[in-house]
Amino acid sequence: MIKKLLLALVVALPLCAWAQAPKFGVVSAESIIQDMPELKEIDAKIADASKSYETEYSKLNEELNRLYTEYQNLEKDPNTLQAIKERREAELNEKAQKAQQFLQTAQQDLQRQQAQLMQPVQEKLINAIKAVGKENGYTMIFPEGVAAYASDQVVDVTPLVRTKLGLPKASAAAPAK
Repeated sequence: MIKKLLLALVVALPLCAWAQAPKFGVVSAESIIQDMPELKEIDAKIADASKSYETEYSKLNEELNRLYTEYQNLEKDPNTLQAIKERREAELNEKAQKAQQFLQTAQQDLQRQQAQLMQPVQEKLINAIKAVGKENGYTMIFPEGVAAYASDQVVDVTPLVRTKLGLPKASAAAPAK
């Protein structure tokens, strides 16, 4: 008898849990991140780093142009030995390759810096979304635009997350459906 009662409880408890309809939400994470004050600081830091790289790359290009002009003058001079022309050409190619490598390294470094600077912002947003979900009893909150279909019962929690982060309400937020 006790076994039957326990079995009935074990079977009935999960059914009771499913009796409540799951609550789903969507959030426009991109619009929230765009309004976070940290983003302006990150943009300024990346712009400064980018400007430094651009200045250095400009210097490399000026030197490359100078070497190219010298090489062209050597090519026109019939008295210049072929070995000297070949050495200058090799030097020119090496400098061009170094300039290209510098450009690639700079781009990679800027991407790494941006990812590193954005990580705390993304964590802050994720924590706010989790808090809103927990406080309001959501089963899941999805990024806006991920679902192929979302019924009108799915709630846009973007305003709740914005409030949680202390951001002003979005001026032209479209409802998620």
